[in-house]
Amino acid sequence: MGSFSIWHWMVVLLVVLLLFGGGKVSSLMGDFAKGIKAFKKNMAEPDDASMEASAEKPSGSISGPAGEAAPRTTRETTTAH
Repeated sequence: MGSFSIWHWMVVLLVVLLLFGGGKVSSLMGDFAKGIKAFKKNMAEPDDASMEASAEKPSGSISGPAGEAAPRTTRETTTAH
């Protein structure tokens, strides 16, 4: 089981072209190239507006109770029969 020769790859290419047709393969490769270009473009952009919006700190703050302990509540549990 060595590596495939050029003739093996030619047969595989011929079978793929017969099964899918030339137009479908070329459109698939075009979509693949567009995806790679979009990925590279997004990796090159250092600033992302959605990341900046989520990184903003909220303006208000939540404070705990002022010196008093919170009242304790008991929790009743029921079992289903």
